[in-house]
Amino acid sequence: MKKLLVVFASSLLLVILSACSQSSSNQSGQQTTTEQTGDNSNVIKIATHTPLSGGNAIIGEAIKLGAQMKLEEEASRFEEMGFTLQLEPYDDQADPKKGVSNANLIGADDAIYGVIGHFNSGVTIPSSEIYEKYNITMVNPGSTATDVTDRELKTVNRIVARDDFQGPAGAQFAVNELGAKRIFVIQDKTAYGTGIADAFVAEAEKLGAEIVGYEGITVGEKDYNGVINQALNKKPDLIFFGGIYSEGGIIIKQARDKGINVPIMGGDGMDSSGLVDIAGEAVKNVYITSVAGDTSSTPEGKKFMDDYKAKFNKEAEAFSAYGYDAMGVFLQGLENAIKANGGKLPPKEAVVEAVRAITDYQGVITDVSFDEKGDNKNAKVYLYKFEEAKYPASYVGEVSQ
Repeated sequence: MKKLLVVFASSLLLVILSACSQSSSNQSGQQTTTEQTGDNSNVIKIATHTPLSGGNAIIGEAIKLGAQMKLEEEASRFEEMGFTLQLEPYDDQADPKKGVSNANLIGADDAIYGVIGHFNSGVTIPSSEIYEKYNITMVNPGSTATDVTDRELKTVNRIVARDDFQGPAGAQFAVNELGAKRIFVIQDKTAYGTGIADAFVAEAEKLGAEIVGYEGITVGEKDYNGVINQALNKKPDLIFFGGIYSEGGIIIKQARDKGINVPIMGGDGMDSSGLVDIAGEAVKNVYITSVAGDTSSTPEGKKFMDDYKAKFNKEAEAFSAYGYDAMGVFLQGLENAIKANGGKLPPKEAVVEAVRAITDYQGVITDVSFDEKGDNKNAKVYLYKFEEAKYPASYVGEVSQ
């Protein structure tokens, strides 16, 4: 009996060892097959990298949802080509450190071929250095600082205008149309806020206006009465703010509370429903320059807004369409690279080149042709006025480069 038990136990052990060995062999073989045949290589990930929390979250979510909508519309077409598109949303919190940390995670994921983002130039600039390292194509829907593209990184592209175009356009309108002669400037000390404010100041002074004050604020604070009192004492006929709606709304409200009723102007960072939410009735007589056009001005834009509302149960923001078009530009470049590679997944370097080569891409709100730096040669600046506490503001005009 003991001998039978020993024989049975030995046989059972051999069966188990054999099964384990076969399982290991199968797993190893499957890994080899995957590497050789590319069973998993049909998954192409595209990241969105925008502020989804904090003071810039309204715009960040708008970009993300617009990009998501375009990706989902194009998914079936890429399935027919043999590829599965997958969205990977990241929250940069409008923080350069968080952006760089996330960018390293994006770079470590071999399946991520593109990034739609960021919104804040101060996050875009350092994060894009990481994308360059990993040959991950970025199509930017909203960062306007000149350094975004002036570094001439091969992976960096944007579909909107630059601050050295937007700032002067605002100054020309302020001086020539609004008759501003004494201007008080406030900026939020970020790459974007300082950049657009400096560009505005240079052009305003060139046109003969006097800059009676130039002050910086700290992002995230809730009381700006100190700088507003300085503006009040200088008696300007216009205040210009370089920054985002979260701080801009507070400044507008507190300025009006102190009896400052002159026009207040800002850039595209103020182009958000959040500005009205914060400033309320005080938003009247506020002007903004924006790199975002009026989506409702075309049949395609109106359809986009209707589809967006139906899909997400919320109204489209100005930058919703730019997230949508930025994703469209990337997917067009990706498709071109796939076709040039005989229908197979191309190397990331080929996608980088294919996106930069985009010309005459017609989106919902943009017409995109990239120059050698990755700037859109067809980008425009738009002017709006808040005549009532309602978003979006009323269209005033536009300026082409």
